[in-house]
Amino acid sequence: QVQVVESGGGLVQAGGSLRLSCTASGSIVSIRAMGWYRQAPGKQRELVAQITSGGSTNYADSVKGRFTISRDNAKNTVYLQMNSLKPEDTAVYYCNYNLQPTFAYWRDYWGQGTQVTVSS
Repeated sequence: QVQVVESGGGLVQAGGSLRLSCTASGSIVSIRAMGWYRQAPGKQRELVAQITSGGSTNYADSVKGRFTISRDNAKNTVYLQMNSLKPEDTAVYYCNYNLQPTFAYWRDYWGQGTQVTVSS
C-alpha cells in the first residue's frame, strides 16, 4: 500500500506566495519522478512542474521564474514553492509520484488535491 498526502493550499492575494508539500509513504521500492499538476474549473489537468530522481526539473512556461519544485529524498517529499501568484494560478493542485511499490510494477500515484485560490 502506498499513500500520498498533500498539504499547503489556501487563499492568497495576487503577488503572494504559498508552499505546497506532498509525501508518499508505504511499501515503496523506488521513485522515478515527482511532480505537480493543476486543474482549473472547465480545463484539463496540466503539468506544472516535475523533478526526476536525478534532480532534473521541468516547468510549464506559465510558471517559469515564479515556481520552484524541490524534493527531500529521505522523506519521499516533494515541495512546490509558488511566488508572485496570479489569479490564473487558481486551481486544484495535485502531486504525482511515478514509483515502484513492493512486489508491483511502476505506476503513477496521485495526491488528493489541494485548492489554491489567488484573489485579485
